[in-house]
Amino acid sequence: MFRFDYSVPFLRWALKPPNFLRMWHLGVRVKTNLKLVGFITGIPASIQVYDPVINMVEINFLCVHKKLRSKRLAPVLIKEITRRVNKQNIWQAVYTAGVVLPRPVSECRYYHRSLNPKKLIDVGFSHLGPRMTMARTIKLYKVPDKPQLPGMREMKEKDVQRVFELVSSYLKKFPLHPEFTADEIGHWMLPREGVVYSYVRESAGGEVTDVCSFYSLPSTILGNDKYNLLKAAYSYWNVATTVPMHELMYDALILAKQHDFDVFNALNVMENDLFLKELKFGIGDGFLQYYVYNWKCPKIEPSGIGLVLL
Repeated sequence: MFRFDYSVPFLRWALKPPNFLRMWHLGVRVKTNLKLVGFITGIPASIQVYDPVINMVEINFLCVHKKLRSKRLAPVLIKEITRRVNKQNIWQAVYTAGVVLPRPVSECRYYHRSLNPKKLIDVGFSHLGPRMTMARTIKLYKVPDKPQLPGMREMKEKDVQRVFELVSSYLKKFPLHPEFTADEIGHWMLPREGVVYSYVRESAGGEVTDVCSFYSLPSTILGNDKYNLLKAAYSYWNVATTVPMHELMYDALILAKQHDFDVFNALNVMENDLFLKELKFGIGDGFLQYYVYNWKCPKIEPSGIGLVLL
C-alpha cells in the first residue's frame, strides 16, 4: 500500500557525506537503454561497537527492479560492493533490514505517532480504535500550534560545534554508535528543506542546551483515490540535557505538525522508550534488524543502539 518516495535532494544528502566515495554508489544498467535496474550504496563511517572504534561502511539502498527479482542479482551487488570496500582496506560494515538473516546484533521496533489521524485512517495506515469516534481520535492526537519550551529555534551554522559536542557525548552512552566529526554533524543535521529538520533550545544566557531533529521520508500511497502521498517524519538525533526527553520530543511533534507531516515515526533505540508511551506513539508491525558484518559481538538491546540509518 505504501512505497518509499525518496527525493533527489534526500539521496544527495544521504549518499554524499564528507569523504564519500563515488565508487561505493553502485548501479547496474541495461546495456541498450541505460535503464537502472539494480542499486546498492556504501558510505564511510566510524562505528564504536562496545570498546573498539572501527572504520566501517554503512550499506544502504539495496534495490532490484521488480522484473529481475529472484534472479540472484542482490548477492552479486553485495559481493561487488564488498570487493570495492575491501579495496579501501575496510573489512566491516553495518546495515539494517526488515528481514531476519543470521544473525542480527539487535532487533528494534518502529513506533508511530499520528499527527493527521483522519488521513492515516482514510488511507489504511491506521485504524479507529475500539469505542473511538473520528472526532475523539482527532482530539486525542491534536498538538499545540507552537513549541512549548522556551528558547526553541531552528539550528544554524553557528550551532554546529555545540551540537557536535552534545550529540557526541550523548552517543557515548550506547554500546553501538557512530563517532562523528564536527563536519559530519554539520552535514547530517543542518536543516535542508524537505530533507532534514533540526532545532536547538537556547538558554536565556545564549547557550545551546538541547537538540532535536527528524528527517522527511514520504511514501506514495498506492490505490487511493483521495491521497497519493503520506508525509512521514522520522526521529533522528535528539539530546535533552535540561528538560525531560518527552518534553523535548513533544516540541519535535509540534514542529513536525507545523511542517505538515502526517505521522512521526521512531524506533525504540537509544532513550526513545522514555517518550514513546508518554507521547501516544502506537507500536508498529515493522521490525528493523541491525547487522554488523564480519564482526562478532554480543547481542545488544534496542536501548543500547545509538545508530539511525536512513
